[in-house]
Amino acid sequence: MNENEIFQAGEPASASLQCPVNFRHRILVVEDDGDIRRLNAEVLIHSGYHVDAAADGAAAWQALGTENYDLMITDNNMPKLTGVDLLKKLHSAHIAMPVIMVTGILPTWEFALRPWLLPAAMLLKPYTVGELLKTVRVILHANDSVPRTVLASAGDWRSQLSVVGLQP
Repeated sequence: MNENEIFQAGEPASASLQCPVNFRHRILVVEDDGDIRRLNAEVLIHSGYHVDAAADGAAAWQALGTENYDLMITDNNMPKLTGVDLLKKLHSAHIAMPVIMVTGILPTWEFALRPWLLPAAMLLKPYTVGELLKTVRVILHANDSVPRTVLASAGDWRSQLSVVGLQP
């Protein structure tokens, strides 16, 4: 696959993940690590979501220009466009879509300078399949319209944000 390609993950790759698919919610998974991208897509498909996947931020931005999504799950540290760069582009284009950022290193200084870029939730790597699914459910089924931040994995990034003057 070309690194800029978007693939539509319509079927699970393994027989053990076969189940009826419910396309209620469309999710864009953005991850430059192919194994993580495929695993996340398969888990979400198995859980009844319609999933497209992008190998980097530039491919994700292209997909966002042609498709509508209910949620984007993005890595931060990627070639071409980082997860933070995607958040900036969404903000500039006035696209109101919840984002879950998955990252090993929090971009705390970026969020301190631009608190409006805070994603709806963050998952710290490594995270479990259960944490991913729980976070997706919470974000997609949130009844209130106020963006909020959800912690779904080990590590206390909230204290890191408060150190730089942000309140998640």
